[in-house]
Amino acid sequence: MSEAMAAAATNAANGAALTEVLIQQLKVMLEAGNYDAVKLLLQPVQEVDIAEAIGGLPRTLQALAFRLLSKDEAIEVYEYLEPSVQQTLLERLRSSEVLELVEEMSPDDRVQLFDELPAKVVRRLLAELSPAERRVTAQLLGYEPETAGRLMTTEFIDLKEFHSVAQALAIVRRRARDTETIYALYVTDASRHLTGILSLRDLVVADPDDRVGDVMTREVVSVGTDTDQEEVARVIQRYDFLAVPVVDRELRLVGIVTVDDVIDVIQQEATRDLYAAGAVQAGDEDDYFQSNLFTVARRRVVWLLVLLLANSGTAAVIASMDGVLKQVVVLAAFIPLLIGTGGNVGAQSSTVVIRGLSTQRIQALGTGRAIWREAVAGALLGLLMMLVVIPWAAYVSGGNWLVAGAAGFSLVAITTLAATAGAALPLLFDRLGLDPALMSAPFIATATDVAGVFIYLQTASWLLGRFSAS
Repeated sequence: MSEAMAAAATNAANGAALTEVLIQQLKVMLEAGNYDAVKLLLQPVQEVDIAEAIGGLPRTLQALAFRLLSKDEAIEVYEYLEPSVQQTLLERLRSSEVLELVEEMSPDDRVQLFDELPAKVVRRLLAELSPAERRVTAQLLGYEPETAGRLMTTEFIDLKEFHSVAQALAIVRRRARDTETIYALYVTDASRHLTGILSLRDLVVADPDDRVGDVMTREVVSVGTDTDQEEVARVIQRYDFLAVPVVDRELRLVGIVTVDDVIDVIQQEATRDLYAAGAVQAGDEDDYFQSNLFTVARRRVVWLLVLLLANSGTAAVIASMDGVLKQVVVLAAFIPLLIGTGGNVGAQSSTVVIRGLSTQRIQALGTGRAIWREAVAGALLGLLMMLVVIPWAAYVSGGNWLVAGAAGFSLVAITTLAATAGAALPLLFDRLGLDPALMSAPFIATATDVAGVFIYLQTASWLLGRFSAS
């Protein structure tokens, strides 16, 4: 492990330990009614750490701790809380407190909260918002989930080309407190069409008498309101943006997506893909470890039942070819080895292909070439392992080289098939518009098990029938 990775791991561990200490201190002080001490304790703590500490308190104390925060601090902390804790606070705070809290939230965070709340509660809160905030919130809720329109915030600074640099700086100073970010500034025309962009640095170093139109960059990278959130994340990653502008179908600037929101998207998508790769039904990913055991079991049993039915094919193949197994019982000893190896190879191939699709490296390589590479890799792996398996199988079977040959040759066929399937099936799902992560390691392994047992027993039957007779 490098020094940087070791330092990061140490800092993370220290941060977790400090949060745990903070939670315990808060709990003791709140239970004792020592509220002044709580305020002093939280005064130097960052908002995100306060949010984590409040989330770690018992539910009966969460609202009490939250009420001790100042108004501005409470709004910042609330946006960092987990959705389940946010809902708990909404239930325990007074209506006036809830309305003030929701009113002051940034539009994108408010929409994210509303996505987690029951429709009845959302309608009530929407009706109580100010007309301006209600209009913005309704606009964002009108876009499809997991798109740039749903993810963006409408709090940005837009300038005009005819503004002088001095006027632009005055506008930035005036609107900075109410804006998500001031480091990226956007230029629009009279119809709000996006015509340019400039950074705060460009504005600061420019001559005060210069026009914004003279110092801005006209080649602007933007995304549409219906752009998928994963594509938005790729754009920000590709161009190292702090924020990317969002335009509607008429190319009018309607919002921006900031890098902090993209990090949340990356985490959400990665969690979803990992769950799919483990054949766990997708749910509310963030609260998985807070869910009760019945919910956990329900999410996992669905795919396990599907895999159980699929694995019954393996039993059917063995039952249909029990004659060769009765003839040479030692053949059964190598079934776990062969299907296990095939499953592992298929899992490796599906993993690299799914990751390649996520990073768009597969698209650059080409679908056919990607499948061919994995098929050849599977064949090479099978040949290398065959050099070990054949002598070992001969030893285990008491010098029966026909059994050893059946195991070795089957291994090459199984690994080749597994690697090909591991590459082709996720690509097929992607082509059909489905999540390629659904065609994950457990599914590849199950399909390989059935095919692998069939190949092995057929190969053994052919070799024994041909060479035993002679």
